[in-house]
Amino acid sequence: MNRIERGIELIIFSSRWLAVPFLLGLVVGLAALLYTFIVKLVDFVMQVRIAAPADVIVGVLNLIDLSLTANLILIVICSSYENFVAPIDLTKHPSWPEGLVKIGFSGLKQKLLGSIVAIAAVNVLEWFMDIEQHADNVKLTWVVGILMAFAMAMLVLAIADRVSSANGAKGD
Repeated sequence: MNRIERGIELIIFSSRWLAVPFLLGLVVGLAALLYTFIVKLVDFVMQVRIAAPADVIVGVLNLIDLSLTANLILIVICSSYENFVAPIDLTKHPSWPEGLVKIGFSGLKQKLLGSIVAIAAVNVLEWFMDIEQHADNVKLTWVVGILMAFAMAMLVLAIADRVSSANGAKGD
C-alpha cells in the first residue's frame, strides 16, 4: 500500500508542472499587452499637442490602466510559479525583486485585489474625466458600485487575513 500511496503522491505533485503552460500563456498575454501599450503610447504622443487637457488626462489614465494590468499579470505569473510549481531561491537571484517571488497566498490575494481595485479606480476616473460622453446615470452607478464592491471585498479580505493570522499566533 505504501508503494501505491507514493505513486499517487508522485503523480499528484508532479501535476503542478501542468500549470506552466498557463503561466507561459500569461507571458504571451503580457507581451500582447506591451504591444497594445506601445501603440497607445505612440498614438497619445502624436495627438498630445492638439488634445484638450481632459483628453490628455484620459490618455494618461489609459496608459496607467495598461500598466496596472501588466503588473497584475506579472504578480500572477511570478507568485503562481513559486507557490505552485517550484520554489525560487533569492540568494541565487539577488537582482530579482523580493516582492514578486516571496508572496504567500494571503499576500497574493491582497496584491491581486489591490491591483483590481486600482484598475477599477482608474476606469472610474476615466469615466469622470469624459463625463459629457458618458452621461448615462445607470452605467455610472454600476461603475462606481463595482469599484465600491471591489474595495469592500479588499477590506473584508484584509480583516479576515488579520484575524486569521492573529488566531494562528495565539494557537502557537
